[in-house]
Amino acid sequence: MTNQVMPAGLLPLEGVFNFRDMGGHRTADGRTVKKGLLFRAAELTGLTPEDHQFLETYNLRHVFDYRNRGEAEHKPDPQIGQAVNIRIPANVAAEDAPSLDLEKVFASGLHNQFSESMLHDLYASLPIRNESYKKLMELLKQPEANLPLVQHCAGGRDRTGVGSALILLTLGVPYETVLEDYLLSNVTLEKFHRQMFDMAAKYVSAEELKKIEEAMLLQEVYLKATLGSIIREYETFDRYLLEEFGIDEAAKQRIQDYCLE
Repeated sequence: MTNQVMPAGLLPLEGVFNFRDMGGHRTADGRTVKKGLLFRAAELTGLTPEDHQFLETYNLRHVFDYRNRGEAEHKPDPQIGQAVNIRIPANVAAEDAPSLDLEKVFASGLHNQFSESMLHDLYASLPIRNESYKKLMELLKQPEANLPLVQHCAGGRDRTGVGSALILLTLGVPYETVLEDYLLSNVTLEKFHRQMFDMAAKYVSAEELKKIEEAMLLQEVYLKATLGSIIREYETFDRYLLEEFGIDEAAKQRIQDYCLE
């Protein structure tokens, strides 16, 4: 990132990417999410000794991993200070799926299953009756005991994007700001996406590559699929918080009072 403007919240870490502080966002009532409490990231295996030293200043209490077993075994989470590592797969259907190298995915044609409709359906299914997000929000309900926290998946964009949206909406951050935070991963993951598309170009036609790029880049329709499921199931976000996570108005206010300034 030398001589470049750092994207909002991005931490200056060498061995990992898309590790962001979610603080700094303004809420609808004019308060601001405190910095140093809530983080989102991609996989953490590559943290350097210097990265560890930097992160220890935050005194993380929890590292929350959305990945499936194969992903986590292939690239295990390191121990960051005294933080407690928790892994609950956000996509339970993939829990026993093997970890696949991206190059093998494109070389074998498995990429054909990746499509805009597949990601749309995934985003629609994630927020409803999901044990992973239930545990995340259980931690958020006791912020004084459980924060600071970093949540992550492989790229820190899809599963983590949904978790981040749930947290920010609970804190009263407007949808437009939540969307900006979500889409920022297209910027922070630009190098990662380019490497993936360059790899795909060796195995697919130009037409196929265009479809892959269009489907894989984050777009508002995916986040809207998540929120659409919530509204269809519960009519309001507050009712969703109450019935999915047991967060009533008083609990929400306690969370906000701790996490906002």
